[in-house]
Amino acid sequence: MVVLNRIYTRTGDDGTTALGTGERRPKYDLRVGAYGTVDETNAAIGVVRLHLAEQPELDAMLGRIQNDLFDLGADLAVPAREGKAERLRVLSSQVDRLEADIDQLNADLAPLTSFVLPGGSPAAAYLHVARTICRRAERMVVELATKPDEPVGEPVIKYLNRLSDFLFVASRFVNGRGVRDVLWIPGQNR
Repeated sequence: MVVLNRIYTRTGDDGTTALGTGERRPKYDLRVGAYGTVDETNAAIGVVRLHLAEQPELDAMLGRIQNDLFDLGADLAVPAREGKAERLRVLSSQVDRLEADIDQLNADLAPLTSFVLPGGSPAAAYLHVARTICRRAERMVVELATKPDEPVGEPVIKYLNRLSDFLFVASRFVNGRGVRDVLWIPGQNR
């Protein structure tokens, strides 16, 4: 259980922050940036949920995803080290559930005939914002995984990859199952 009695600690006033291991890193550190961008994704999903009164099933899926994103941030904040006790890690089963949710939402969507422009409805537009933030988090995590001594679990990368797919499919789902999608028309304004 997490207990937060005092919100400010002043320990970050020197431009560093603590990983879950207690190790101090600069606030611009790639690992800190990666889990910070995961947090940003989570906040964007919170905004989406404000627009889903008519979509309780999708809202429930996004609620599960928000919880998963805290798991994912915790996973990144405590790098796995050989000989150390395991902490909270993202599991392949979380990726599997996300894939099942994508399949469920995608089942009744109108086929795509072009790329989709962000828009159509407020929820869809915010889902696209969340998707692009998620893609940035994924790029940062993949870069982090290439660094020596910066372990990243494979399910973390897979989860972020699937999540961006989920957010895209969900945007089409809230746009009348794709009927109200705004499609790209190549060269339209030449």
